[in-house]
Amino acid sequence: MNGRYLLVGLGNPGRQFKRKRHNVGFMLLDRLAEEHGLSFGSVRRQSLTASGRIAGEPVTLAKPQTFMNLSGHAVSQLLRYYRIPLDRLLVMFDDLDLPLGALRFRESGGTGGHKGMGSIVEQLGSKAFARLRVGIDRPPGRMDPADYVLQPFSAQEETLLSVVLAEAAAGILTYLTEGITVAISRHNRVHDSDE
Repeated sequence: MNGRYLLVGLGNPGRQFKRKRHNVGFMLLDRLAEEHGLSFGSVRRQSLTASGRIAGEPVTLAKPQTFMNLSGHAVSQLLRYYRIPLDRLLVMFDDLDLPLGALRFRESGGTGGHKGMGSIVEQLGSKAFARLRVGIDRPPGRMDPADYVLQPFSAQEETLLSVVLAEAAAGILTYLTEGITVAISRHNRVHDSDE
């Protein structure tokens, strides 16, 4: 198969957001880059990018630097710049409606109220692209979700997160080599820290 894949992780730029719940997409790309010997270089089209090959497929990993709510501007620019069709776009992001430990690949769909995804759908004028939702759990008590997503993971949660990110990285490998349908059937499940 010819053609580049664009793998986008959503998050907020800046050291202060690095290990926060809303930055799971960035964390996953960092893991993927480390596993496959890719490194993030300069900012291109409003995104920090790393390009190379994963499982023989040409890929560009992108972390939009626009802040979450404007992610669509960066993604649309990258798709145009690299001339990548929507069926070779995968967006990874945090999901409040899934428990920590859950992964959900989907072929297309709505935004689930996620502002970053909302921006991407708006800018692309389409929901027809693959996504990977990584569960971060609901906020405790009456905490505002907007505050919750900017909280760091606890030490115990970080242990489980490491398991989940490893599985997510394996899922992306499946997506690249066998397609989204196989990734869905093989990797959509809830993990726990004992795995």
